[in-house]
Amino acid sequence: MFSPIPAGPILRICATLALGAAGAATASMLGLPAAALIGSCLAVAAAAGAGLPVALPARLRDIAFVIIGVSLGAGIEADLLAQSRDWSISLAMLAASLVATVAVGAAMLRRVFGFDADTAVLSSSPGTMSYAVAVALEGRGDVTVVTALQLVRLFMMVTTVPLLVFALGLIEAIAPVHQTMQPYTFAGLVLAGYAIGAVGGRLGLPAACLLAGMIVSGAAHVAGLAEGAAPGWAIAVGFLLTGSALGTRLRLIRKGHTVRLLRAGIAVVLSATLLSFAFAAATAALTGLPLGEVWIAFAPGGVEAMAAIGLALGYDPAFVALHHFARILILLVLVPAMLGVLNRSGRT
Repeated sequence: MFSPIPAGPILRICATLALGAAGAATASMLGLPAAALIGSCLAVAAAAGAGLPVALPARLRDIAFVIIGVSLGAGIEADLLAQSRDWSISLAMLAASLVATVAVGAAMLRRVFGFDADTAVLSSSPGTMSYAVAVALEGRGDVTVVTALQLVRLFMMVTTVPLLVFALGLIEAIAPVHQTMQPYTFAGLVLAGYAIGAVGGRLGLPAACLLAGMIVSGAAHVAGLAEGAAPGWAIAVGFLLTGSALGTRLRLIRKGHTVRLLRAGIAVVLSATLLSFAFAAATAALTGLPLGEVWIAFAPGGVEAMAAIGLALGYDPAFVALHHFARILILLVLVPAMLGVLNRSGRT
């Protein structure tokens, strides 16, 4: 006998998308930067905080990441290596900023908020949430605290960084798009990116779908197999799905821990934001690169969200994405090293 798909999950998904779309439309009418991303995130997060059953399948989230990756890859040009000198300086400055960010954040969480050393280090790691939570699940630190503080960081960075960039007048003029990818080319890149990203995800690669989409699209553009930017409607859909997915994560924070964790999360985010801005300003002065672009590349948010913000604000997509993926690689070495130092020194 035929068994229909339960209506409950489908209704939750549709309601979540409707909330995200309404938030995106409202943010757009208010003239906010990265409106689709910020508006959908705020609307769905508000619903999750109110206890409403918001949900979004992982597959939809991954498709959104692939779309954003393909959009980022479309900005990669054949003369990418011509900027390698400036980028090598900025990558070195990024590494220095990460060491300072994790060290300061961990010290604050230990001395001010009383968290143990492992929890403090994992909670201060900016942009490797899945890795930090996985390490905590293996017995290093309090997994509830690590997850909650990482969620607070993600939410605050997505909703505040574009507004700060806008308020400081750091938005670059967005170059007009003269050509859009053919629909079949775009669809092919998305399918290829999703297939490769799915394999990378199973292998534990962070942000696998976004990385795969960017690599596939970038390689196709450099090789001359694809031309033009991703369709505007597709980018808007990617932002909407990404913001909605981020908003649903708020439901993971337990209400009883909200005040303490929120205070700790805000403190860590403020210190990380100020440090990233200071290092970005120094990098911009050394290289002549736009301050806003460097700051978005250094900002301690999730790679998918910050890459989407950089794309929405008109910055060089290859520059922003490369630095956020480099941040992941640096942290995958830095965090175990810091945990090892704590082990040898007799952590408290």
